[in-house]
Amino acid sequence: MLGSGVPPSTATVLYPSIAALVYAFAALVLKRSSSLGVGLWRTTFVVNLIAAGLFSFLWLLGGPEVERELLWQPGVIALCLFVGQIAQFLALEKGDVSVAVPVFGLKVVIVAFLTPILAKEAVGMKLWAAALLSVAGITCLNRKDAGKTPRGLLITFVSGGIGAIAFAIFDVLVQMWGPTWGAGRLLPCIFWINAILSFGLIFRFSAPLSQVPKQAWKWLTSGAALLSVQSIIFVGTLAVYGKATSSNIVYASRGLLSVVLVWMIGHWFANQEQHLGASVLRWRMIGAAMMLSAIVMVVI
Repeated sequence: MLGSGVPPSTATVLYPSIAALVYAFAALVLKRSSSLGVGLWRTTFVVNLIAAGLFSFLWLLGGPEVERELLWQPGVIALCLFVGQIAQFLALEKGDVSVAVPVFGLKVVIVAFLTPILAKEAVGMKLWAAALLSVAGITCLNRKDAGKTPRGLLITFVSGGIGAIAFAIFDVLVQMWGPTWGAGRLLPCIFWINAILSFGLIFRFSAPLSQVPKQAWKWLTSGAALLSVQSIIFVGTLAVYGKATSSNIVYASRGLLSVVLVWMIGHWFANQEQHLGASVLRWRMIGAAMMLSAIVMVVI
């Protein structure tokens, strides 16, 4: 599926890196659609439907015959994905991004903790150190100017923590059950179920989809497509190659790449974050150094 003939040690660095870069572009595009009034819940709904459509193409790759008695497995994984999304967006809606994103970053550590327990794959001290360094880097990348009191701290920590745990379980279960199912069978089933669950989000819409501004649709659909493509690359890597911990550490570079892209081309998307103060820039430079160090520890 993913680059046949590519050694696993290379694949688990290369593909998460590509996914992280695509994610950073997707985030910029979706941020633009959000500024045009789409809203978190309508965005999530559209993203999940487009993801289900694109993941359907993986079915054409073939795979082992689906065993009905194992259908609960993609159901459990899809439920983890859905719960993670709801918790993530609740944290973003009720709290500050500068608090929520570092909490989401705990996923890297949780994956390192769960991998030996669920997937029976040992995680060495080097990967543990890289995971912790990655979380510290994410925290620095999302620092804001002092003097601003974060809002909704409790709900941000609780919902963000639940989201991090749900996404971590998702990654480890894909690694566990991917070889049995085959990526061409497991992944479409997961995202089809997730799309069905997403219809429950309609009750959270601020307005019907028909009222999404016309100029926002191109940003929304292209951002959703990019986000889906990066999901195919990253989740496919977990299903085919495993190595959830090291893959997540490399994938966490999306935070660093997002900062770089905002600084370089953010103005193309009417993004004003490149005008943040000097103290924020210093923290982000420190965070970038930590992120790069964590990735180097994975690669060497």
